[in-house]
Amino acid sequence: MAATTDVHVRVCEQEIIKYDLEIKALIQDVAECIGPQSTLTELNCKVKEKFSQLRQRIQDLEQMGKEQDRDSDRQSMLNQVERHRKQMFSNQTAWRKANLASKMSIDSLEKEELLHGGDGSLRQRKMTKESLAQTSSDITESLMSISRMMAQQVQQSEETITTLATSSRTVLETNEEFKAMTGTIQLGRKLITKYNRRELTDKLLIFLALALFLATVLYILKKRLFPFL
Repeated sequence: MAATTDVHVRVCEQEIIKYDLEIKALIQDVAECIGPQSTLTELNCKVKEKFSQLRQRIQDLEQMGKEQDRDSDRQSMLNQVERHRKQMFSNQTAWRKANLASKMSIDSLEKEELLHGGDGSLRQRKMTKESLAQTSSDITESLMSISRMMAQQVQQSEETITTLATSSRTVLETNEEFKAMTGTIQLGRKLITKYNRRELTDKLLIFLALALFLATVLYILKKRLFPFL
């Protein structure tokens, strides 16, 4: 049972790390978003979803920590939960700053478009922004690749949990069978002991009966052959 709990804890921590990486990648996308506003809104919706998933897994880890039997394990897991929460709060702060930076960039571009129209320098700045966005996209893809690898590890861990649970049930069933066999063996031992005692008693009774019979025969012979004694 303890091994199964350890696997659950490891899976939970891996998912927390995965969500943290995905949030960081999305925050980077938000910070470098130059519009339109709909794109920024879509990115923020994804960030909110990931924060919700991260918050839930941190709560799950906290609950598992509170259920630990040993005080040292419980305190260690609760300390880990606190570190994850601090990291989540840090990401939230970075998210707010990224939104401000993105909105400033969008507002600035809109003003320049109004002032300069189709000016070449504006197009050049747009191309620079697009280049930065492409670089950010490459970084995001790398982070997402890492997240996919971690997701595969989570899947493997879940399969391990299933295997351990099946093994635990098999061990419990085998233990119950051993208990039943032990009871049967003890009952058989008691019966054998009882029969051995009965056999000993029967032998003693036969010996006493034989001794009484011989004594009777000797007494009769004595009276017949030596009546004067």
